[in-house]
Amino acid sequence: MRWSPVGHHGEVMFVIAAVTFPLLLLGLLLAMERVERPLNAADTGKGLEGFLDNARPDEVSTFVNQGLPAALERYRRRLRRPPPGKHRAA
Repeated sequence: MRWSPVGHHGEVMFVIAAVTFPLLLLGLLLAMERVERPLNAADTGKGLEGFLDNARPDEVSTFVNQGLPAALERYRRRLRRPPPGKHRAA
């Protein structure tokens, strides 16, 4: 057997690639999931169903006049606000 520095470096590079590729792929998949989650939540019928079941008259008026995206935004803003009498800790 003859020692070849090029062959040894090639083996080391292959091992490094074999170890890092799955980790990089996993990181990419996790990042894509974090980006996709809010998009799916906005698109599901749950938002529309909840809106239609619980909307106030002013939110329904916004829906009729400005369309669904504006009405859902107004509805979600109301849901994010704390109930009267309960304030967030500073």
